[in-house]
Amino acid sequence: MLVRCINCGFSCQKYGKTKAGSQRWYCKQCNITFTQTIDNTTKCFHRFLNWLFSKETQQDMPGQGRTFRRQTADFWQIWPMPPKIETSRDVVFVDGIYVAKKACILICYDGEYVLGWYLCRSEQSRAWQALMQRIATPIVVVSDGGPGLRKALKKVWRTAKLQRCIVHAVWQVHRYTTRRPKTLAGIMLKDLASDLYNVKTQEDAQIWIQRLFNWRVTFKEFLSEMTRDSNDNLRATHERLLKAYNSLVILINTETMFRYLDETLVLDKECPRTNNPIEGGVNAQLRRLLRYHRGMSVEKRIKAVFWWCYLHSPRPLSAKEILKVMPTDSSISKIYSSINERAQLQGIIPTWGMPFLGVICITMTNYLSMIGIKVPTRFVL
Repeated sequence: MLVRCINCGFSCQKYGKTKAGSQRWYCKQCNITFTQTIDNTTKCFHRFLNWLFSKETQQDMPGQGRTFRRQTADFWQIWPMPPKIETSRDVVFVDGIYVAKKACILICYDGEYVLGWYLCRSEQSRAWQALMQRIATPIVVVSDGGPGLRKALKKVWRTAKLQRCIVHAVWQVHRYTTRRPKTLAGIMLKDLASDLYNVKTQEDAQIWIQRLFNWRVTFKEFLSEMTRDSNDNLRATHERLLKAYNSLVILINTETMFRYLDETLVLDKECPRTNNPIEGGVNAQLRRLLRYHRGMSVEKRIKAVFWWCYLHSPRPLSAKEILKVMPTDSSISKIYSSINERAQLQGIIPTWGMPFLGVICITMTNYLSMIGIKVPTRFVL
């Protein structure tokens, strides 16, 4: 076992034992002796993480988990922080996962590591910007079409190219046409959307686009039919088909549907056209974690996702360093209090989306209280 000096960090050698029988260590660099203490906190922290990422339930533990809960209660106070990514990736995948009605966690993934995560109320432009600001600009961003993403890309990752997930584009059409459309136009549009999976070259893409426009011309009169709704307002009779068609046209006009066929992109490997890596490699794992430990409060669900993301990020800290440097609920509350006091002195009010310690999207003091972070009453808006 390699033991390092508590003062300088250099390796030490054995130097006899104390009267109590403890091993004494000697450092040649500092010329000091010391004994090692057993760090039970780190052991408990490892046990906490092992339980969090396993199927084990507290009901099956000795004493139905009472001792475990007492020993690990303090670890639920910690907020794992995302790293700052300064090396650009060729391709990143972004998506949001909801852990509660108004608690969404945005995640950025490069196919191997989780590069960043951000807590917000919903997928909005300012939340996406906060996520992107700590990550170097990639070449291609693959997304399922979350709201606000394109606007955020223009402000933060200005040179990045967007690829809309083909699977989600097809699913969006199927939601409008249903799985079993009853009209000929609906059947043809559904089949046309499904043919997107077979587009492999630029020539295939041009043929598919022409087929889409021909569909619009073929059913022009059918799609022009109007009807009056319950409020006596004129509406398109086949409004859902028009929405399905327009969803595809928008992707074509914004050049986000066939970006994976762009020959000008210089990538180490083939550009992906789906969001499957983050759906299966991250989201599915997180949903399984939350399912195994269902019944947790909103705050604990959020922190459970944060812990999974942090331990799957590039070069996470050791358990001992995590316990030393990561912020806790109490430290965040102190900082938030000082921010509010300074804001009151300057006569300003913190607004929605202000980044909080670079990771926790604290938009309102009421939301802080909702997820369990204690805030002084005088600061609640």
